[in-house]
Amino acid sequence: MFQQTFEEMRRDPGVVLFTALQWIPERSSLRRLFTSHPEEYPVGGEKTVEISPGWLGTVIEDKKPFLARDLNALREVFADSELIQRLGCGAVINVPVLDDGRNVVGVLAMLDAEGRYTQHSVETAVDVVNRNLAGLTAAFAAHPTEVPGKDTI
Repeated sequence: MFQQTFEEMRRDPGVVLFTALQWIPERSSLRRLFTSHPEEYPVGGEKTVEISPGWLGTVIEDKKPFLARDLNALREVFADSELIQRLGCGAVINVPVLDDGRNVVGVLAMLDAEGRYTQHSVETAVDVVNRNLAGLTAAFAAHPTEVPGKDTI
């Protein structure tokens, strides 16, 4: 499902780097379940401290897409902006994926060249997510957020 969504996003709005990140509310972290660049962004990697409060407020709390049109805006939010730039990217769209209860289960990240994304690009990305919503929520649900047998206190 993640690969299919990646292919759709590549056609429109366009994407160089694509990741599917599972939201783990217990740890306020994002775990990478799919990536177009496994060497630079391996599956299983987690982001915690480098998530900015403004991004969390928009994407996780308000459940709205996030757009950073240029490298300056991207740098304000992502600690890995140097690697992002080396990959030829300077703009990002993040779209939350919501389950039937309107809980964020994951976030799709699309990155492309600086200045590539507009508000229309965000709307297109949201449309792709909505068309694939049932499959995406199932794909995120297929990965438990807690490791069985691990103490969660």
